[in-house]
Amino acid sequence: MTDVTTQLATEFERAAQARVKKNEGQARVCARRAAGIAIRDYLTRRGMSVHSTSAYDLLNLLKEDSPLPPDLKLVADHLTLRVTEEFKLPVEADLVAEARLLCDWLLTN
Repeated sequence: MTDVTTQLATEFERAAQARVKKNEGQARVCARRAAGIAIRDYLTRRGMSVHSTSAYDLLNLLKEDSPLPPDLKLVADHLTLRVTEEFKLPVEADLVAEARLLCDWLLTN
């Protein structure tokens, strides 16, 4: 468990550093990677073999096949949104904060 916790802390620290540098795109990448780490751990603890290392694939798998509360399914949706041509999200969302909520839920369930 500590390894997962350490990996998550590292990704969220990278996201914070990216925001300090005004690099929101990199912060979103870190948020998605953190979610992927937590999803992989969650699925593995449930006895599922996880074949993909892609956070995007894992988020889609989680949306389809898990008992996520509706608010967290929305978080997973946000984390898989494509950015616009201006590199902005098409919705108002703080993916780093949302990823933290999702990761917290996944680690405790």
